[in-house]
Amino acid sequence: MIVGQLFLEFALLSFVAFGGATALLPEMHRVVVENHHWLDDTTFTHLYAIAQAAPGPNVLVVTLIGWEVAGPAGALATTLAMCLPMSVLIYLLIDRWESFAGKRWQRAVSLGVAPLAVGLIFSGATLIAQAAGLGWAGVGLVLATVAVSLRSKIHPLWLIAGGALLGLAGLV
Repeated sequence: MIVGQLFLEFALLSFVAFGGATALLPEMHRVVVENHHWLDDTTFTHLYAIAQAAPGPNVLVVTLIGWEVAGPAGALATTLAMCLPMSVLIYLLIDRWESFAGKRWQRAVSLGVAPLAVGLIFSGATLIAQAAGLGWAGVGLVLATVAVSLRSKIHPLWLIAGGALLGLAGLV
């Protein structure tokens, strides 16, 4: 049954969701597109774009994937699978984790998760860029946006608007 498969796959993914659902995009893509062939590259990319455009949490992409694959039951299964297992685990372990506050290994784990999350998010962005056929102009736009963001106080919405105008003009 496809709903059960969806639940199992996304429950397993939930245990490595450092950095949120967006950080898991490459692995979600591998499971949903490459392994099971439930979606194609284009549909996967479109669902991610819709999830990012809509208000709400990043986990919305998981719900949309489930909906596309198996309708409302799939949406419910993927959302529960992504949220429930780790929520229960954290609930059961949070007091134990807090009892180790200040220990060297706890600080190491806490500090080690940050670069892991950044790396996973970067790989997800790379996957979406490849699936969208970004091209050299798009890569240049991304690099320019990063440089401007790091060196100025320009609000990111202006950069998004600039990218949208370049896209409308057919330059990217």
